[in-house]
Amino acid sequence: MNFKNRWNSSTVILGGAGLWGLLLVGCVVADRTIMAPPRVANANYVGSKKCEQCHEDQTGHFKSASHARLAIKDEKVGDIGCEACHGPGSAHVRAGGGKDNIVNPGKSPEACFACHLDKRAEFSLPHSHPVLAGHVSCVDCHDVHSGKAVRGTGADLAEQNDTCTKCHTEQKGPFVYEHGAMKEGCVACHSPHGSINAKMLVARDANLCVRCHLMAPTVPLAGQINIGNDNAVGNHNARLMQGTCWSAGCHEAPHGSNVNNHLRR
Repeated sequence: MNFKNRWNSSTVILGGAGLWGLLLVGCVVADRTIMAPPRVANANYVGSKKCEQCHEDQTGHFKSASHARLAIKDEKVGDIGCEACHGPGSAHVRAGGGKDNIVNPGKSPEACFACHLDKRAEFSLPHSHPVLAGHVSCVDCHDVHSGKAVRGTGADLAEQNDTCTKCHTEQKGPFVYEHGAMKEGCVACHSPHGSINAKMLVARDANLCVRCHLMAPTVPLAGQINIGNDNAVGNHNARLMQGTCWSAGCHEAPHGSNVNNHLRR
């Protein structure tokens, strides 16, 4: 049998695709908790126990935080979990504190991007929070020393929305006629780090709305609104084909309305 004929172009292509697939899977499942910490000039590691002496507010509940998995160890000082993000702390300790001798992720997102490279890419999209411009910091929305690092996670969706509405006050309400989507959280419609769509929406047109109003039995269905008036139904469905639900004088108050139960202004 001639084995040379088996190594044709298809075999090479399939083999290469398989190899890349294994590499991608390896990247996804790899343990990423070990990283190279940021550097601080003329500083050495002192260990997290040294940080706890002054920063009890941050370290008291840090063991339950997702960031505690940054399990970097130093043979001399032990756990350096804090310094994994803030850099070596000896200069900070010698000076008795200070902002210029330690890395502060609240001032620069670069410490966060060391692990969260995908978020750097999202902030570079056409519509995003101005983190790269320095007008917003990661810690404005994330409590990096506690829990899953996102403020108001879990069952407390009201608090999670408060993270957004502390800046976007006009969307907070309360409204006489509330949009039920707000109960799912702002991220049901918005991509908080960045999007190719205006207003950081997860979809640019009526497709955003019909994800709920086309299939969910517990909300008004797009094709059934104004039933009893055939002309109104026809016009409504025609407009759905033209673009957004919140344009052309229709549902212009998607977060809630005080005057109209169809979320008109």
